[in-house]
Amino acid sequence: MRFDIITVLPGLLDSPFAHSILQRAQQKGLVDIHVHNLRDYATNKHKSVDDYPYGGGSGMVMQIEPFAACIEKLQAERQYDEVIYMTPDGKTLNQEIANVLSSIENVIILCGHYKGIDQRIRDVFVTKEISIGDYVLSGGELPAAILVDAIVRLIPGVLSDETSALSDSFQDGLLDAPIYTRPAEWRGHRIPEVLLSGHEAKIAAWRYEQQLKRTEERRPDLLND
Repeated sequence: MRFDIITVLPGLLDSPFAHSILQRAQQKGLVDIHVHNLRDYATNKHKSVDDYPYGGGSGMVMQIEPFAACIEKLQAERQYDEVIYMTPDGKTLNQEIANVLSSIENVIILCGHYKGIDQRIRDVFVTKEISIGDYVLSGGELPAAILVDAIVRLIPGVLSDETSALSDSFQDGLLDAPIYTRPAEWRGHRIPEVLLSGHEAKIAAWRYEQQLKRTEERRPDLLND
């Protein structure tokens, strides 16, 4: 799978993609991540990519031409399944969205900054708009990194344990059950005996019961959907 991320601050994305699962996915050849500096496509000598908003108001708006030039260059080189804009007013990212996106091949992700991007870029090029929550950050770089991480870990071969991603919270509409490791007893706190029983059916039943309980306590909205 290939990700092309367009940003005015490419340095912000150096670290997230250079470590852990995302790094290994690239080393395995399962994922290609390319970060493009929007200023390389600026049309003025100062390499600025923003201007004042029509109609007045505070803040600056990212211009059409740099985004259009970069997107069209990429689209001339290959077919893209989605052009995604990270924005607070997009659809909130969830596990279902990540699952769907993990099955496609090529994605462009646009990172906004300042007050956002000219609406015409959204109208002409963007196929999907995604938010990571009901709050505003300084730019779309961190949301883009979160989206890529959520997608990449679902690609077959990325995780060493193929069942790991399938058992995560939200995959079946429930939060995950409590998890434990050695030692079995710590400062008087002992793990549930069923986990030491070796009885797979009983363990599975216990985990499902705990999933329901935890979801009801913490995210009852998931049970009402």
